[in-house]
Amino acid sequence: MVPEGWEPGAFKARVDQVLHRFAAEEADQLTAIDSTLGPVADAVETAVADGKRLRAAFCYWGWRAAGQPDSDALVRAAASMELVHAAAVVHDDLIDDSPLRHGRPTAHLALREAVRNHPEPALAAGSLAMLAGDLLMSMAGQLFVTSGLPAAYLGRARPLWAALARELVAGECLEILHTGSAAPDTAVSLKVVRYKTAKYTVEQPLLIGALLGGAGERLRAGCSAYGLPLGEAFQLRDDLLGLFGDPALTGKDGSDDVRGHRPTALLAETWRLAGEEDRERLRTLLAAGAGTDKDTDPADAVRDVMRRLKAPDRIEAMITARVEEALHALDELDLPGPAATALTGLAHSAAVRRS
Repeated sequence: MVPEGWEPGAFKARVDQVLHRFAAEEADQLTAIDSTLGPVADAVETAVADGKRLRAAFCYWGWRAAGQPDSDALVRAAASMELVHAAAVVHDDLIDDSPLRHGRPTAHLALREAVRNHPEPALAAGSLAMLAGDLLMSMAGQLFVTSGLPAAYLGRARPLWAALARELVAGECLEILHTGSAAPDTAVSLKVVRYKTAKYTVEQPLLIGALLGGAGERLRAGCSAYGLPLGEAFQLRDDLLGLFGDPALTGKDGSDDVRGHRPTALLAETWRLAGEEDRERLRTLLAAGAGTDKDTDPADAVRDVMRRLKAPDRIEAMITARVEEALHALDELDLPGPAATALTGLAHSAAVRRS
């Protein structure tokens, strides 16, 4: 049970228990088909092994914001949001060819050992990772509908699942379409942020929880007014941590965004602030990042340009403004005390973090 005083660690433990058990059951069913599927089953379990469980927390507090009590069935439904995230991560790491996640090899790299005798092992491992991600998304829907909540409650939120999937795919597609842009644009980058991460990280889990709890129009509007800016702040923090964070804490490769020439808001703001000489230097560095092996790292030089132009300060200001906007929307809702306290705390923990 979650007490009136919000204890994130206790909630995370509940979600972890649901996810680990559910993934283990799915892995057993997969390997029962054929033992050679073991590495794919392992990838599925690994994908849900770690995480902050923020998406589940937002779903849970959407439910509580609607005036509903603590519920184990709701925790199961909320945990399905983490399976959506796990699927998105496996696919995103494959698309970006990222080497690390939570300090471990990403799924498409970990699976290479399973296909070492394949004529094209890298391609085959990528295909296995893609299918593991597809399975995780299917598992998310399965966990949601078998959570134990009444069918009438589930029916309130089910239409939002289609929007969640559509917008998540749209955001990933937008990032691919704008990767390598000759002139990074902040407005484009923020649109990618909104659809690739912000909506499915905060707004949609919060709305799903609220809808499950029977929220009215005012609360639903408030969830979006809080969730969208906070979700954007979350991803903007991720952009900063991607280049300026400690890889020992983030568990990711700090050169990924430069090597991939990704359309982050941090890069777009750097480009906006740069004069022609700095822009030419950025072009050279980003081209080098895309064309060199992973032992050659032009990211340090890109960081130097960003610091000199104070682009990280601009992103920090954008994060602060969005957190303030989210908290103002929260204040306007006059929520039950525990929900207001928890969502205030979640706003700070989502945007002010080191990993």
